[in-house]
Amino acid sequence: MTTSHNYDPSPEFVRQAHVQGMEGYRELYRHAEQDPEGFWGEVAAREVHWFEPWSKVLEWNPPFAKWFVGAKTNVSYNCLDRHAASHRKNKAAIIWEGEPGDQRTLTYQELHRLVSRFANVLKAQGYQAGDRAIIYMPMIPEFPVAMLACARLGITHSVVFGGFSAEALKARILDLGATLVITADGGWRRGKEVKLKAAVDEAITECPDVRSVIVYRRTGSDVAMQEGRDHWWHALDQGVSEECPAVHLDSEHPLYVLYTSGTTGKPKGILHTTGGYLTQVTAAMKWIFDLKDSDTFWCAADIGWVTGHSYIVYGPLSAGATTVIYEGTPDYPQYDVWWRLVEKHRVNIMYTSPTAIRALIRQGDSWPDKHDLSSLRLLGSVGEPINPTAWEWYHRVIGKGRCPIVDTWWQTETGSAMIAPMPGAVPLKPGSGTFPLPGVAPDIVDFNGFPVGPDREGFLILRRPWPAMTRGIWGDPERFKEQYWTKVPGAYFTGDAARCDQDGYYWVLGRVDDVMNVSGHRLSTMEVESALVKHPSVAEAAVVGKPHEITGQAVCAFVTLKKGEHDQEKLGKDLRQWVAHEIGAFARPEEIRFTDALPKTRSGKIMRRLLREIVTSKTVTGDVTTLEDLGVVTQLAAQQDEE
Repeated sequence: MTTSHNYDPSPEFVRQAHVQGMEGYRELYRHAEQDPEGFWGEVAAREVHWFEPWSKVLEWNPPFAKWFVGAKTNVSYNCLDRHAASHRKNKAAIIWEGEPGDQRTLTYQELHRLVSRFANVLKAQGYQAGDRAIIYMPMIPEFPVAMLACARLGITHSVVFGGFSAEALKARILDLGATLVITADGGWRRGKEVKLKAAVDEAITECPDVRSVIVYRRTGSDVAMQEGRDHWWHALDQGVSEECPAVHLDSEHPLYVLYTSGTTGKPKGILHTTGGYLTQVTAAMKWIFDLKDSDTFWCAADIGWVTGHSYIVYGPLSAGATTVIYEGTPDYPQYDVWWRLVEKHRVNIMYTSPTAIRALIRQGDSWPDKHDLSSLRLLGSVGEPINPTAWEWYHRVIGKGRCPIVDTWWQTETGSAMIAPMPGAVPLKPGSGTFPLPGVAPDIVDFNGFPVGPDREGFLILRRPWPAMTRGIWGDPERFKEQYWTKVPGAYFTGDAARCDQDGYYWVLGRVDDVMNVSGHRLSTMEVESALVKHPSVAEAAVVGKPHEITGQAVCAFVTLKKGEHDQEKLGKDLRQWVAHEIGAFARPEEIRFTDALPKTRSGKIMRRLLREIVTSKTVTGDVTTLEDLGVVTQLAAQQDEE
């Protein structure tokens, strides 16, 4: 994992950086380590506007935390009002481009106006603090408008990625107990319409608590509208007041719930609250991206994932940045669409995933070389560990050898980036997230919770609470405790493997549980297995991730069939489509392997570890003493060799 070439920040970059040189980083980290509560209190006072102060920085009853106890604030106010009343009022808050080429630029003043109007629409529909809403929208400006309007009133929202199916949407509506769905007729993706309203209609046939569905007209296609329940956004918006004061909310008020895959089939709702979350994501924006007031910042993720929440919407807008939003994909209509947008909008900071970088590498250097990328001064990576080869290409071809790359490690549960370089301070090692950010206390331990020491692989844990940490799993505190806080007593178990080298640099190696990382999206093996066994032809299924040069991991499913005649070629195609319908297209297995039996322990547990070995190395070297029938593994390995 180590590399022969380290990259020091250039003297010019260091001179203008917020945190300068390793001593600057160490001093900040030491201050946070010696007095964590004092440190975070200073950060909160500096980065966030509070209507009322806190009585206590942290109340910690493991594993439950309260940050900035008793304080009152509002995320929407911090993202809009304080900038609209300052020199930033006419600064671009959002630069948006749709896939067909339509575009809008919203200043802070204009965004504030749109959010206030929509908040009044929600109020007129009877919604208020404590209510819960689902947002299921394409990547258009009204997506953050809906989020910020909910935050303004204290309506806890849950964004559902537009690639999820109606079944997945229904599960999230029911788990959250949402009474409001905000959506659009559809959105554009690779020249085709993604029909969102139709999916909402299918989902809420079994969601009796949904009172209102508000629909933004994006594509103009015909959609069914149920009288009394469904409302056009533009119709409700007629003649609405543009004044809507932000509600003074408790620091611990639930801001959003974001569903992510766990090791069971049921997605878990990760809860983030208000004051602590906003404090850390705002500070991290400045630390990691060395953000300047003149920067145009582009996080090329989807708002439906946590990266989009923290680093397209809440972090950039709270920090007063200009944030770019693009509706389409990096490969349509041509492979240079991203580089065209960087050139056109003079993007200064670009933040994307290793999956996207690897896909673009395959298309060759000619696409980025057509464009002037000289505006870029900083690049970022997120979603999974970036392999050194992709890092080097990103640095050489996109950054022209002069842009530092901030490789960030974090999770839906952490809310904010946790391990990442401060670009004016830290020498970079390709493939390493480098060092923890101030106030973050990671460690790498063995099965018994003991530190493993330098250059040894182990489990990545976090030993101290942090402001942006999840406050729990929605409606399931026991699952929260069991999943994250029992593996290593008193510490948060990340589920990732890592090692720390002799220089103290962290190298995150990927998941250690039954969760795959496909294109940077966490996907539970159990979730895909549950979808497969719902098919009438399937008796049993086991799913593992296999290495994939573009997506990092791809879904490989081992399936046993019920008795009867089956056309396996046709059934394989049907099952791939079945999973796409049940979960979403991104979960579609790349490969379905039919088998007469699955490797199991004597107690009947499927040994996915052995299947993982078969698809990654074509051999089984691990312990098979608990295996009921060794012949099953031998047969599967032989099939692999034949391919």
